[in-house]
Amino acid sequence: MTGMSNANTPRAATPDDASTVSATLARAFGDDPMMRWFFPDEASREDGMRRYFATLFTRQYGRHGLCERTDAAAAFWVPPHALDKAAPDAATVDELQAVLGDRASLFRDAVRAAAEAPPKDPHWYLAVVGADPAAQGQGHGAALLRSGLAKADAEGMPVALESSKPDNIPFYEHFGFTVVAEMELPGGGPALWAMWREARPTAGR
Repeated sequence: MTGMSNANTPRAATPDDASTVSATLARAFGDDPMMRWFFPDEASREDGMRRYFATLFTRQYGRHGLCERTDAAAAFWVPPHALDKAAPDAATVDELQAVLGDRASLFRDAVRAAAEAPPKDPHWYLAVVGADPAAQGQGHGAALLRSGLAKADAEGMPVALESSKPDNIPFYEHFGFTVVAEMELPGGGPALWAMWREARPTAGR
């Protein structure tokens, strides 16, 4: 890929990458309103978020999705045939209770609310993407986004995601996403923006 170094070239994330991926995402989401709501204690937040993302990776998206990483970013995608695994399943939610402590019920309600209102048409779903702030501006997040979008485009499929950080909306709009809904998480949580990118079939299909 032109202009892309080895450091920000997407590659498959394997179970051996769990520690690196979870640490990267914990730093990436350190200022995310939803994650700060789930983990309100600043002293324990980063450790809690590491455990949270490690659980999502090893139990959910590493098994049922497509997980990619660079040296400073990671993304979890769910292809159309696995959309019933787009939200954490009951076993994953149960395991996360120990991580979330007294915020577990809020997380459970948020998962339930998100699962009740997904797009019905087949699509790719971007569950998580984040880059270490120390590598901001080096193209890591964009590289992972392009990689997943290329797979969706090759199948002629639209893509869905949710953003809980308003500052990220223009970034996604640059890649063709539009906001289709805004919701507040149950229990007085922060806003969540549902975004959608129409299918862009590649030439020759």
